[in-house]
This record gives sequence, structure tokens and C-alpha cells, in this order.
Amino acid sequence: KQLLQAALTHASGAEHRLASNERLEFLGDAILGAVVCELLYRQFPEHLEGDLTKIKSVVVSRQTCAKISQALGMQEYLILGKGMTTHPTIPPSLLADVFESLVAAIYLDGGDRAARQFIERHVGPEIELAAGGESGANYKSLLQQLAQREYNTTPTYQLLDEKGPDHSKCFKIAAQVGSNRYHPAWGRNKKEAEQRAARNALSELSGEAAPFPSD
Repeated sequence: KQLLQAALTHASGAEHRLASNERLEFLGDAILGAVVCELLYRQFPEHLEGDLTKIKSVVVSRQTCAKISQALGMQEYLILGKGMTTHPTIPPSLLADVFESLVAAIYLDGGDRAARQFIERHVGPEIELAAGGESGANYKSLLQQLAQREYNTTPTYQLLDEKGPDHSKCFKIAAQVGSNRYHPAWGRNKKEAEQRAARNALSELSGEAAPFPSD
């Protein structure tokens, strides 16, 4: 509980700097970087160092960390000073800091395995998206090209389900080509879910198993 409180405490809301999340942020940044590097090394054995570095820079960026922090609803629990609470929105840099602090708190409380599982669960999808961007893979675009070429039609995307609170919703979407609907996929936003649904459709059309689960 004490570690969690420290992870959520911004310097503006702390009695003194040592009681803020700055030290945890320092540790969490190093842990996050190390785990992501190992994940990339194992996941992309054909990638050169430069390719891995490009993906890592996106995955551990302030923007990505802030995005994950917001998806987790961390902005609801931050301990801020009076000056910060008057802001209509929480600065992305602050959200990024709290994600790194949370990684460190989990590591100190539960050890390497707990921190690794947390990172894999929440950062893993970002690795996939970043890697897709690096290789130029846009599955919706690829599916559209295939559908127009082979079936003379344009794919549509159907929202089948959504769950979670407003600040952290997940969406279940299926791609449809003509009368055929393909294996749906979940995503943390509609854009991600549509890309995954398109990837599932492409896999099924080529006779392979859908890579993204629907439950």
C-alpha cells in the first residue's frame, strides 16, 4: 500500500520530494526499458539492431506510457498538489511518469516476474502496433486491397461488443467482406480493434488461424 501511494504521488502533492514518485519513476524507467528490450529480442529474431531500436523508442515513449496510464484510469487516483488539480486535464508527461512509477512499485512489491507480467500485458499490444508501423503493415489497407481485387467489394467493420468503464473501454469488432464475417478481435480502442479484426480476416482468407482471440 505504501509503495502504491508513493507511485501515485506527484511532487506537487508530496510533503517533500523524497515522498514523491520521482525515485520510483527512475527505477521503473530502467525496468521497463530492460523488459521491452528482451521482449523485442525474443519476438523479432530477424530484426537488426536499428529496427529493434526504432520499435523500442515508440514503445517506451512518453506518449505510449501516458496512453497506457490513461487506459488504466490512473488519472483518477493521482495525488496532486492544489496547483495541479485546477488543470482541466492531466498533462501526458505526468501520466507517463506514473506508469513508470507503477512498474517500479510492482517490481519492488512482487519481484521481477510480477513486473514482467504487468509489462507484457499492457505494453505487449503496443509492441505489436509499433512493429506493424515499422514494417509498413496496415492490415485494414491490405484487407481492402484484397477485397477489392478478389471480391470487388470493400470490407466493413462491425462493433459487436464493448466493455469496461468509460475511461478504459475495450471494443470487439469483426471485419466483413461481402456476406462473410471473420473472427472478431478485441482492442483498447476502435482503431486497434479494427486493425486486429482485419489481421484476423487476412489470416483466415489465407487459410491460417486467426492470431487475435475474440474472448
